Amino acid sequence: MLTQDRFRADFNAICAAGQKLSEGCTAIRARRLVSPANMPWRAIGRLNFASIDIRQHCTGTLVGERVVLTASHCLYSAARKRWIPPSSLTFAAGYRQGSALTAARGVRYVLDPVQDPSSRDFRAGPAQDWALVLLDSPIGREVGVLSLSDRQGGVVLAGYSALRPHVLSVAEDCGEWRMGTDWQVGLVHCSTMHGDSGAPILIETANGPKLIGVLSTLGTDSEQTVWSVAVPSTTFMPALEEMLAQ
Repeated sequence: MLTQDRFRADFNAICAAGQKLSEGCTAIRARRLVSPANMPWRAIGRLNFASIDIRQHCTGTLVGERVVLTASHCLYSAARKRWIPPSSLTFAAGYRQGSALTAARGVRYVLDPVQDPSSRDFRAGPAQDWALVLLDSPIGREVGVLSLSDRQGGVVLAGYSALRPHVLSVAEDCGEWRMGTDWQVGLVHCSTMHGDSGAPILIETANGPKLIGVLSTLGTDSEQTVWSVAVPSTTFMPALEEMLAQ
């Protein structure tokens, strides 16, 4: 997951923590700010969790009228070693500077089969780091939803980075989507940081932008090249189809 200790100074041009603005935040600051007035940005939002002593957010995307896609580690409290109750989650679609186009609370969520939300453990690797959150109202009817694709090609990422947590920004330095050597994860070169977890990886098609993956973490290969690691849409597509059919 995108934890603070993963963002070291040697992760060139990627923020260390979103607070040290002089150390490696150039690429994050360079991301294009977008307005939630239009698609696909209005279907993307902040997935918020707040308790007495913890406030955190990730990025999420409406992929159904009542379904939000995000990273599963966003739903797990490592400090407390427990899964966050769905009712404690709020999705703010089209969030910008303190207000949202619409919002809804979580009812339940679906995880990869390797996970067990009744346990106190987080068992997923990056290839299983996805979650589908069912909301209490069909806000996708109001703001729209993004459909999935399994195409290859150049991509962008849109997220609420910790550097600019109140505006949606787009990383356009991602390059081409490629599959990892085990064909279980997608790899891109997007400039990402804490807060972007769960962000959609988008590809342009003849029918508009489509979602081809969800951001999980950062990693380095044998040559110390930094990659953004994402779960491909084909991994969670069956679970989404089952949720939408219910």
